[in-house]
Amino acid sequence: MPAKVYTDKDANLAVLKNKTLAVLGFGSQGHAHALNLKESGLNVIIGLYEGSKSIPAAKEKGFKVYTTAEAVRRADVIMIAIPDTKQPSAYEKDIKPNLAAGKTLLFSHGFAIHFKTVVPPKDINVIMVAPKGPGHIVRRQYTEGKGVPSLIAVYQGGKEAKAIALAWAKGIGGTRAGVIETDFKEETETDLFGEQTVLCGGASALVQAGFEVLVEAGYSPEMAYFECLHELKLTVDLMNEAGIGGMRFSISETAKWGDVSVGPKIIDASVKKRMKAALKDIQTGKFAKGWIAEYKGGYKKYNALLKKGEQHQIEKTGERLRGLMPWMKKRSTKGAQASY
Repeated sequence: MPAKVYTDKDANLAVLKNKTLAVLGFGSQGHAHALNLKESGLNVIIGLYEGSKSIPAAKEKGFKVYTTAEAVRRADVIMIAIPDTKQPSAYEKDIKPNLAAGKTLLFSHGFAIHFKTVVPPKDINVIMVAPKGPGHIVRRQYTEGKGVPSLIAVYQGGKEAKAIALAWAKGIGGTRAGVIETDFKEETETDLFGEQTVLCGGASALVQAGFEVLVEAGYSPEMAYFECLHELKLTVDLMNEAGIGGMRFSISETAKWGDVSVGPKIIDASVKKRMKAALKDIQTGKFAKGWIAEYKGGYKKYNALLKKGEQHQIEKTGERLRGLMPWMKKRSTKGAQASY
């Protein structure tokens, strides 16, 4: 049975009208939620740790900024827009001591609750509102009168908690596009799986491998870049708009034949087997434990792998070619993770 899709008529902003909403963090999702909620007529404050680089940015946008602890004390609904690995220490130090019965904790990803790195008291509502898109898209779509499809979930709290989740989703524009209810387990495990095997890990590894095969065979890096990275967006856009079938309708017969006859030989049963192993590591908590240990160890392997990726030939080739495309919006990757 298809999941129910909630729209504007199913959510009531009045549920949040006389409440103070705190967004802890002003990074990608945090700033988008805060600005959208504010422009929806709601009372939003920002909570940041002392010395956060985001304090001037939040004040510039017209928000009252408090320490994390003070924001939690003042708020009725508290969104934890802090990186997964940093949530446990922030929770123990600043959030937990300032909670009171009936307050609501809101997450945009289920990691901390599902893997129990954060364990809230039973008299607190615990909900999730997770737009299926990065923060800058959540913000842009809202300003254009549209929205990003979103998920909601209630971990504890019942009907009142669900009404708050739907109202928050409406406040950020999610109900304009459609909202589906899930649970923390399903959202967390499917989100991690998608990131690792398809959307980020799978796609970037596939692009790099294709680029390397062409360059190692003697073709120019420029041709390899265009064929394995640049045109990928055009293909994914077609899939996004009309599904895989719609994409195939729009490409040549030669491309279609290569798609259906060669593609399954590349992404074959062995890849699916390794995907299942990755999913198992997510389901058992092995991935989460490893990631938490990596954070506690100072991100050594993480930073080394990122640096290795930055030095790949495809990055230098792409930077030069994108410089020849004046229509392409230039984005700096320096300091991309905004301070919370």
